[in-house]
Amino acid sequence: MKWSQVPLGVFQTNCYIIEKENGDCLIFDPGSEGKKLINWLTKRNLKPTAILLTHAHFDHIGAVDEVRDFYQIPVYLHEEEEEWLGNPQLNGSKFFKMQEPLRVKPADYILKREEAFKLGDFEFFVYETPGHSPGSVSFYFEKEGFVVSGDALFKSSIGRTDLPGGNQSQLLKSIHEKLLFLPEETLVLSGHGPVTTIGEEMDHNPYLNGF
Repeated sequence: MKWSQVPLGVFQTNCYIIEKENGDCLIFDPGSEGKKLINWLTKRNLKPTAILLTHAHFDHIGAVDEVRDFYQIPVYLHEEEEEWLGNPQLNGSKFFKMQEPLRVKPADYILKREEAFKLGDFEFFVYETPGHSPGSVSFYFEKEGFVVSGDALFKSSIGRTDLPGGNQSQLLKSIHEKLLFLPEETLVLSGHGPVTTIGEEMDHNPYLNGF
C-alpha cells in the first residue's frame, strides 16, 4: 500500500490518496479542483472506492460532489458534522470572501464512534480528535505506519480553533490522548503543509511542549 499527497485549491489543502497494488484507492479530503483530482487518478489508473472526510470545513469538501458523482462512491463523515456539508455557516465558506457559499450533498455513511474499520481490502482505525472542529477524526493505518490527521496536527503547529465549534483545549487534549500515543515513527499526513512524524512533533512542536 502507498499514499500520495495532492494539494488542491487556493488553500492548498492536502488530499490524500491511499492505494493498493491492484489500483483500488481511498480518497481523503478532496477539498477543491475536482477535475484536476479526477485527471490525476485517471492517469494512474486508480479506482476510488470511497471518500473519507477528516472534517467538514469548506476547504476539505469542495470537490466532494464532483468526485463522488463521477465515480459513484460513498462519502464518510463523523456524525458531529452531519449537517455541515450543506450549511455554509457551519462549514465556514460563508466567512471567506474568496469562497462562494458551499453546499454539498449529505454524506452516505455516518461515523459514530472510534472503531477499527474495514473498507474492501483497506483496514484502519478511526480516532475521534475534536478541537479544530467538533467532528474531526483521524484515520490511523497501523500496519503502514501513518495517520491521516486532517487539521488536528501540523508540522510545528496545530489546527486553528477560531471557526464554529473550535476549542483549543479540546484540540490539545485530542492530540495528547490520541495522536501522541501512536508510535513516534508514525508519519502524520496533515491537512496542510508537509508530512511530519509523531516523534518530531513531540520533541519540537511549540504548541505541545507546554501542555
